[in-house]
Amino acid sequence: METATSPGRSSAQVPGYVHGYSRHETRRLGDQADTLAALLHGPADAQDSAEGRGGTAYPPGARVLEVGCGVGAQTVHLLASSPGADLTAVDVSAASLARARERVAARFPGARVRWLRADLHDLPFPDAAFDHLFVCFVLEHLTDPAAALAALRRVLRPGGTLTVIEGDHGSAFFHPDSAAARAAIGHQVRLQAAAGGDALIGRRLHPLLTAAGYRRVTVRPRTVYADRTRPALVEGFTRSTFTAMVEAVRDDAVAAGLTTREEFDRGIADLRRTADEDGTFHYTFFKGTAVNPGEPHGG
Repeated sequence: METATSPGRSSAQVPGYVHGYSRHETRRLGDQADTLAALLHGPADAQDSAEGRGGTAYPPGARVLEVGCGVGAQTVHLLASSPGADLTAVDVSAASLARARERVAARFPGARVRWLRADLHDLPFPDAAFDHLFVCFVLEHLTDPAAALAALRRVLRPGGTLTVIEGDHGSAFFHPDSAAARAAIGHQVRLQAAAGGDALIGRRLHPLLTAAGYRRVTVRPRTVYADRTRPALVEGFTRSTFTAMVEAVRDDAVAAGLTTREEFDRGIADLRRTADEDGTFHYTFFKGTAVNPGEPHGG
């Protein structure tokens, strides 16, 4: 594996990245990716499976760029589903790239991945350098995701595909219902918006991709539903992914005057309550695929 640094715009961390760069966050991202691998990377339904659509897999020799690879939580699943692909992974954070290398080396010691520290708005690749682009949980943190999507078309060959996966915190509902829990989620949404992102971006994927000039745009929901009959999802998603993500913004929410410690802690306790024997939790991710028609791009 090799690592390089682009001479273009880059920084050690992404300004306004609401989740932070702690080891705890690294573990949370790994838990999320592993728990949701089949849901996010498999076919959406029987029809998709029959028609060969919906799964995240690339043929041997395909030039694949993972944009915003972070700590490599999704990279290992790309390697598992596409072992023969020629994979390049870029991220703006040097610390995240180092952790991504560690994760991949532990899971796939012989994997060949080109690692590059670079800004996705200014990628140091020639035009049409890749056959496929993969972008997961990145657009939600960008101030102008439409411009980013348009700019990415430059490095995607005509006829090449783009796969995008994003969540939407507005799709979270649960039993027992709780105003305090909903308020805590709302604080996370507001903090992300204040940082220039959009925690509700999943519902916008189709118009964003269309406006950026992509064609054959398809967006499908990937729904997580957890109750006591699905203990792996209860632990891996309800507790270790979603509740942990909301809980992590506690200090920032209090410092911003959005809530008090007591109110926020009540909301987190109620979110944890949904993981009990009689609790349920629902959340929807959105997975979009599109094709670069090769027409002039913006951005």
